Amino acid sequence: MTKNNLATILLVAGTSLVLSACSTNSEYREGSMTDPFESSNRTIFAFNKAVDKAVIHPVVKGYRFIVPEPGRKGLRNFLRNLKSPVTLANEVLQGDVDGAGKVVLRAVVNTLVGVGGVFDVAGAEGYEYEQEDFGQTLGAWGVGHGPYLVLPILGPSSARDYAGYIVDSFADPLRWYLFNIDEEGWYYAKVGVEYLDLRESLVDVLEELEKSSIDYYAAVRSTYYQRREALVRDQMATADGGEADHP
Repeated sequence: MTKNNLATILLVAGTSLVLSACSTNSEYREGSMTDPFESSNRTIFAFNKAVDKAVIHPVVKGYRFIVPEPGRKGLRNFLRNLKSPVTLANEVLQGDVDGAGKVVLRAVVNTLVGVGGVFDVAGAEGYEYEQEDFGQTLGAWGVGHGPYLVLPILGPSSARDYAGYIVDSFADPLRWYLFNIDEEGWYYAKVGVEYLDLRESLVDVLEELEKSSIDYYAAVRSTYYQRREALVRDQMATADGGEADHP
């Protein structure tokens, strides 16, 4: 089975989850998100929590110790700049003309003046970064979250947003280019660095949430839903505290 066939299968499976979400029944419901798999989700959540404490958080804190804050911020800016084509596509699909124009302006300015995007020159001039992904696009089109899902290592998301992540990954022009020149390793390295950056942005928030919560699982679930709803409504334009709630 080729990598492209595997990606297609994952895309179809993710989309099927979204389409089946409307018929899902569960005692828990928050807006359009249900948790019919709560028992297994909690088991995986406990596993992820153990991995976080034993591996992920120590690695993230080691990364913080080795790489100073300006370096981490520069890497985050660079990764965001690489995402510009996917972000632009989602702005267009959502019918946000102003947002699409801002993405183009940011990409041009930060690439040419910001050393390939390492420095957020456009942001300093008031054109701040806005996270846009296909999960948000589906939300803007009226597609509900569907079932809440917790996957090993990848963590919490919803059927809609995991499907959106698969679409974004599959449609990424950088992915197509690297796969076409047989340099898949660079793409997977980028994914790994994105995951490290994401976890670094969330580590403090998650540790504080765990300390202040009676039910950490329920708190993460509710926080996830509220944040994604805010992103769909463009209420969190800068998102410096974290890139996304899935890898």
